[in-house]
Amino acid sequence: MESNHLKNQDTTLRLPYPITSADTDMNARLKLSSLTNFLVQAAITSADSLGFGFGGLRQQKLFWVLSRLTIEIERPLTWYQSCEVETWPKDLDKILYLRDYLIRNQEQQLVAKATSGWLAIDLKTKRPKTFEGDISIFNQLKDKHALSILPEKLFPVKGGNAVEIKPTFFDFDLNGHVTATRYIDWMMDTFPIDFHKNNYPKKLSINFLKEIMPGEAIQLTHSNSDEKSFSFEGFNTTANTFAFRGLIEF
Repeated sequence: MESNHLKNQDTTLRLPYPITSADTDMNARLKLSSLTNFLVQAAITSADSLGFGFGGLRQQKLFWVLSRLTIEIERPLTWYQSCEVETWPKDLDKILYLRDYLIRNQEQQLVAKATSGWLAIDLKTKRPKTFEGDISIFNQLKDKHALSILPEKLFPVKGGNAVEIKPTFFDFDLNGHVTATRYIDWMMDTFPIDFHKNNYPKKLSINFLKEIMPGEAIQLTHSNSDEKSFSFEGFNTTANTFAFRGLIEF
């Protein structure tokens, strides 16, 4: 009898992305936020193709939210290059839906690996909820790893310097909260231009704790344990709650 389950190769998606000037920094290297955007867009396309994307979740009055992300980068992509993002739903870890990624350059060389954890959020309560239906698709490839670790859980930042950030119109997405890539730009903006000229991220971990809404302000604290490792924490001073934590290593 033929199985109703999708074959493993059907749950893996490969998408090409050209590196445009809008995706790069002053040194023509792919911005960390642009790389993250490629991963987010690949996840959206994959989920749509597998039947649990935006439309599928809306029927259950749910929407997807990126909760944790860890990226390890071997080398930067640059302007005029192209890349391919391979992604697949990997497994469940309690209420986190895990998804992994492999990023290759146009010569099919591996340039980055990532793992992520997503939450299905109830539209009304804004609290995590379990996806209803056949969940076997979420763990068919549980033994296929881009990174064998779980997306990193980050802890409170002690000490450091703080800056205030007031999100503006283009920081927000169609769900009405600050879009994931803006948090990364905020963290990267804490470094001086000369630092960026001589350094490129080798690792990013970020935890999204609580959405940031229009009219709210963030106190962003950044601290370094050494000259190559930096921790971040965003505190929503309007809502009096922690919004996100991040780690960037160079």
